[in-house]
Order: sequence, then structure tokens, then C-alpha cells
Amino acid sequence: MSLTEQAIVRIRRLIMDGVLSPGSRLPPEQELAVELGLSRSLLREAVRSLVTTRVLEVRRGDGTFVTSLKPELLLEGVGLAVEMMRGDDLLEIAEVRRLFEPVATGLAATRITADQLAVVGRHLEAMIAAQDDVEALNHHDDAFHRAVFEATGNRSLFALLSGIAGWTLRARVWRGLVEDDVAGRTVAEHTAIYRALADGDASLAQAAALMHVSTTETWLRENLGGSCADPAPEPREGDRGGDG
Repeated sequence: MSLTEQAIVRIRRLIMDGVLSPGSRLPPEQELAVELGLSRSLLREAVRSLVTTRVLEVRRGDGTFVTSLKPELLLEGVGLAVEMMRGDDLLEIAEVRRLFEPVATGLAATRITADQLAVVGRHLEAMIAAQDDVEALNHHDDAFHRAVFEATGNRSLFALLSGIAGWTLRARVWRGLVEDDVAGRTVAEHTAIYRALADGDASLAQAAALMHVSTTETWLRENLGGSCADPAPEPREGDRGGDG
């Protein structure tokens, strides 16, 4: 373990032990460096790293503070990590989606409110209207799923699955560009999910979501393999498609 990593562990330990609570301000740099037995330069490196991972935040003119440490904040890094993945690693992300998203959709069916269902429904209506516009279709496709994740009421699950969504959106655009009639099938699959949510049927919602994400994963395994570095070229004006 490097000296910087050791410094990071010491600061994290202060947070985990409750010495520094969410929202609290760190002691002055010199004081904290002495307390932890670190040089000021090493302390700065550790703080910069923890700022990047959203454990700490620097407020100009006010000091360095522990963040809220909420799941949606700490798990932001999932999306950044996924964006850096290529080839077979991305296929593993597709598998993670298949394992988690259907369960989340089933959970949402038991918890979704009327207002949340209305949001999901509006995105479905927008998808139906945008079947000739790949960008608009995939935008509302992505928003549809995020609204479902939010309806679970589980912030950690929402943050995790939303972190995966960035790459899967690019993959959906790619599929929409190269496969015929994917828009119609996408709308049909989302309609099945919506109806199950509206009925409060967790088993049906989970099954509909599993069929949906499995179809996408199968297509990716057939077309991506380990050979493609970026699964989504920029869409061209007038292209059709969508899937997610």
C-alpha cells in the first residue's frame, strides 16, 4: 500500500468511526496532518483522492467537508467506471444488468405511486411518438428505466442501475442503427413492463423486464464480443431505432 493510500485509509477511518460525521468540516490542514502523522503534501493528495470519490468536498473559502455520504453520491463512480470499460468487460455489465434490473422492476411494481407511474407512462408515450427519432426514443427509453428504478425507493439500487445506464444507452443507439424494426419491439417490451407496473404485479413486471434485458444482452453478445471498443457510434440524422 502506497503512502497516499495509507493516508486515505486514515481519513476514511475517522469518518467510519464517527470522528468526522457527514457534513462536518475537516480540521485545519496542519492540525489534521499532525493528528494523522502525515506530511501536509501527503494529506493534500489523500484529500484530492477522496474529493474525486465524493467522500469529501472542498468549499472555496470555507474549507474541506465530509459529504452527505448518501448512496446516490458515493455510487456516482459506477457510471464513470462503466464508461471506461471495453469489449468483454462491457458484456459483464450487460450480465449485471440482467441480474439486477428485473428484480428492481418487480420491486417497483410493489412500491410505485400513482405519480411515479404517471412519469413512467409519459416516457412510454414519448417513446411511442418518437419511433422515427433514434435520439429522442433512446432518451425516453433511458428515462423510463430510471423512473422505474426510482420507484423502488431504494437509493442504492437506483444509483447502481443508473450508473450502468450511460453505457447501455450508447449500446441501444448502436442496435437501433443496425437492426430493423427494433423500435417497434422496444415499445412493445416497455409497454409490457408498464402494464405490469400499473397492475402492481411484481412477478409479471420482473418477467417482462427479464425478457427485455435478456433480448438486449443476447444481441450484444452476438454483435459485440470482445472486439468492439466503443459499442455506440454517433447517430446520424434521420436514423431509426431504440432498445433498452
